[in-house]
Amino acid sequence: MAGGMGGGSRPVGPRGFLTEEEKQNMPKVDGKLLKRILSYLKPYTLQFVLVFITILVSAAVGLLPSIITGRIVDQALVGKNMSLLIKLLAAAFLALTASQVIGVLESYINSWISQRIIFDMKNQMYDHLQHMPHSFFTTEKQGDIITRMNTDISGVSSVISGTLSSVVSNIATVVTTLVALFSMSVPLALVGIVVIPLLILPTKNVGKTRYKLLTESQAKNDEMNQLVNETLSVSGSMLVKLFTREKKEYDRFVKVNEEVTALSLKENRSGKWFRVVMGMFTQIGPLLIYFAGGWFIIKEIDTSLTVGTITATVALVNRLYRPVESLLNVGVDFTRSLALFTRIFDYFDMENTIKNPENGEKPDVTNKDITYEHVAFSYTEDKPLLTDVDFTVPGGKMYAIVGPSGSGKSTVVNLIPRLYDVQGGAVKIAGVDVRDFDLTYLREQIGVVTQETYLFNGTIRENLLYAKEDATEEELENACKVASIDEFIKKQPDGLDTMVGNRGLKLSGGEKQRISIARVVLKNPKILILDEATSALDSISEKAIQSALEILMQGRTSIVIAHRLSTILKADEIVVIANGGVEEIGTHEELLKHEGIYRDLYETQFRQILDIEEEDDGNRVGIPPTAVADPDWAPYPMVQSDVY
Repeated sequence: MAGGMGGGSRPVGPRGFLTEEEKQNMPKVDGKLLKRILSYLKPYTLQFVLVFITILVSAAVGLLPSIITGRIVDQALVGKNMSLLIKLLAAAFLALTASQVIGVLESYINSWISQRIIFDMKNQMYDHLQHMPHSFFTTEKQGDIITRMNTDISGVSSVISGTLSSVVSNIATVVTTLVALFSMSVPLALVGIVVIPLLILPTKNVGKTRYKLLTESQAKNDEMNQLVNETLSVSGSMLVKLFTREKKEYDRFVKVNEEVTALSLKENRSGKWFRVVMGMFTQIGPLLIYFAGGWFIIKEIDTSLTVGTITATVALVNRLYRPVESLLNVGVDFTRSLALFTRIFDYFDMENTIKNPENGEKPDVTNKDITYEHVAFSYTEDKPLLTDVDFTVPGGKMYAIVGPSGSGKSTVVNLIPRLYDVQGGAVKIAGVDVRDFDLTYLREQIGVVTQETYLFNGTIRENLLYAKEDATEEELENACKVASIDEFIKKQPDGLDTMVGNRGLKLSGGEKQRISIARVVLKNPKILILDEATSALDSISEKAIQSALEILMQGRTSIVIAHRLSTILKADEIVVIANGGVEEIGTHEELLKHEGIYRDLYETQFRQILDIEEEDDGNRVGIPPTAVADPDWAPYPMVQSDVY
């Protein structure tokens, strides 16, 4: 799906011409699909009836100016009746005015219906996506989600106000016009409609040519959009500047822009010639009518035929061509409309695997054990990530989880708030399977600080209040103090009302992280999960945050994914995740003596930092490997070591 931030655009062929992609992906039309589409129209049945009535009245009234034209010629002009001429002109004017007013009314009701249906569908889609599992957002492209939510659903408007109403309107116009034509003169009516087949061939042939040019133009537009997105984004523009590639990128843009312009000109030229050809064909009908009518009158073949009848017939035939051409393309419009609904329904039909149980349990989780019972999980069937994770975090304790990169540490903690569900075994809190919890209640009890901090584009206050909407000023200030962000906020002219920018780009990594910690402090959860919460902080900030987190973890059951030695040393127990399960568990000293995975990680990462220190110092004496295993040997107990 195209648009927004990803997915690429889909070329759409001109009217009357289905693309190869559209032909291959043509939706299966059945009663179930049509019934589902009609379910969105059903609440507005009365309004639709009103629209159809206005369309029929508009079509009927639209005939009057053409018919009156015939009377003007035959009765007013030929009869030299000025009074009648004025009356007929006034009647024609009133008919035109009435037709336009009715058209405006029909358009307004149509727009109201389509916008209300879009309103309903967007609400339904947003609610549906809000409750989709976390895995949905990690696998689907963000651009696809945005396009499906906005572009596709908004396209429903053209289906309702365009395709559906257009079909009814065109049928009404064609039927009323044909009735009027044949009621005036059968021979002239037949002459007028004989031109209709001539409209089909050029439409099809030019449609294919224009589609080819349109496809090429869209491909080049995609290329230009990609170039703009890459080079004018925050990160992209910085890269261009740092590598001094401004001239090269400008030349690339000029080249692509020139190709886009050339293709657009070709498409416009083909469109102009098409309109010329179509204009010629639509004029053939009136010319034939004038010829046939003149022949009938001059040769006295039809003595009842008048000049006014010929004039009225020409006006009605001109009114006939456009709706006929439109109806010839109903199949294409119908197929595209169904395809649009099918794409929307594809999202609606995606199952939410993380379901909230009926009458979910709400046990007290304060200082209660968190138990992993032989947990298994995989993102893909052929690659199991966790096969047998089995351990218990006692209530009120802080456990650290370490392990090699990709071992599933984050997945282990994500199973607690049910961002994912186990595929084997169970995760329990206070002896209750998390899948049996009321989902909202469960997540209200858990506070998570992630390595990737996300802030909404708003003020610091708005981001903090996301945790507790009714928080008082005192609670906000206290949370900021705990997170050591209060001094920074005081220095800002707008204080808590300082804008953080898109994704918090106006703040440093440490400032964003401290605001996210303050947000969790404000939530005051019973269970705390920290996924390397201090990774974005400098050493000074980290020390302050470590103290804040220690206060925050008091009286709470806490699980910390630890990459740093300072965090690991403070844990009551360390759980080593590797090879799909718990390889080791114990205190820092116990695991070092065990000489297993933890010791390998510890020694490797610890030496890296010692090597850096020796390089900086120039004359530091190396530390023997055996010293690392000695828990009493700790000249740098707070050194920041990355244990993955």
